[in-house]
Amino acid sequence: MSGLDVTVFPHDFAWGAATAAYQIEGGWDVDGRGPSVWDTFCHAKGGVFEDHTGDVACNSYQLWEVDLKCVQQLGLTHYRLSLSWSRLLPDGTTDHVNPKGVAYYNKVIDDLIACGVTPMITLYHMDLPQALQDLGGWSSTEIADIFESYARFCFKSFGDRVKLWITLNEPYVCAKLGHEDGTFAPGIKDPGISVYLAGHNMLRAHAKAWHTYNTNFRLLQAGQVSLALNSDWAEPSDPGSHKDAAATERYKDFTLGWFACPVFCTGDYPESMRARISFEKRELSFVCDQGAEVVVDPSWPICVVHWLAFVPDGLRKLLKYIKDTYTSLPIYITENGFSQMGPVQIEDTDRSQFYQDTLQEVGKAISQDRVNVKGYFAWSLLDNFEWNDGYSVRFGLFHVDFFAPDLKRTIYGSGREYAAVISKHRSQTKPKGI
Repeated sequence: MSGLDVTVFPHDFAWGAATAAYQIEGGWDVDGRGPSVWDTFCHAKGGVFEDHTGDVACNSYQLWEVDLKCVQQLGLTHYRLSLSWSRLLPDGTTDHVNPKGVAYYNKVIDDLIACGVTPMITLYHMDLPQALQDLGGWSSTEIADIFESYARFCFKSFGDRVKLWITLNEPYVCAKLGHEDGTFAPGIKDPGISVYLAGHNMLRAHAKAWHTYNTNFRLLQAGQVSLALNSDWAEPSDPGSHKDAAATERYKDFTLGWFACPVFCTGDYPESMRARISFEKRELSFVCDQGAEVVVDPSWPICVVHWLAFVPDGLRKLLKYIKDTYTSLPIYITENGFSQMGPVQIEDTDRSQFYQDTLQEVGKAISQDRVNVKGYFAWSLLDNFEWNDGYSVRFGLFHVDFFAPDLKRTIYGSGREYAAVISKHRSQTKPKGI
């Protein structure tokens, strides 16, 4: 990435990498952790590649200090991780708090800060406690209040040190794949009903958590709260076709707009969704908050597996579209990466090229399109459990040998290149006087 112009990135740009609890932690049944929907989904067999599970994964629950060395080796300024809801609250409610879970995340947060790394914490990254799923999960009207209570607990427990919070990760994926297609946990196949109930209740949950922070914690803790929305970039097959153009806009509305429009724009669903789906207006106006500090967008114009495509300039176009359509507020790219399948290639030149090309496009979005991009988080720090693809797909900046007893971490060539970019940026963009 030697040709990358790092000076276009602000001096305080967040250079990060991301992970998620179920995908790396393992320790699924130790130290008081309760089961999540992904434990149930994996153990039922048949839903994941070769029946892989996250029972052990990268064993980050026991190998956190090894992971911290990976974070330090990259020179990251920020590290995004999620909290395992069921490790903290085994039945999903604050009636039963697991002190060992609290101690684990306190150590992770404290260790990061001691190393000069800013934590970005996700409250919910796909792993709903199974006890709450048994009560109806995201289809239940009570789930938003339960989530608010969980969020309040986390703000109170960790908010004195955590200043960047994400309430929900990719609610579109959770709703669509988990409650309509059935390919993600909890494996519900209910087209046109549960998918929209889940999405609606996740919006309600985000709103309640945001307002709880804003009312009770913001003044003292001075943090920022938002949610992570995924989106592809789409263009008409025939730019001159009105039908293709309309279909493209509908696609954007039914993915990004589904959640971005209520939160950052009108307080309601996009008109194209309203015209095709019967929603109740109830409570949606409660969601809209045009004063939120952070818009988080984990964009996926990435490569190799069948659901991904290598189109770096699509990310630039998407960033500009978000600014022009929804908000000019700060944007953090919370997940972006390049997958590898088949034989392991430690010198992963294709991935290195992807990161160079992608970061160049992000730089153009900042310098030419005036998009207020505040940070970039590579997915992922480690090769990990990639949901229904199991361990057949690798996104890590570090390779994890899942066949070795010690689950050895080895930095990929792309990891070294990413570390070099961060080091170069830090050396060339220091504020005057430092």
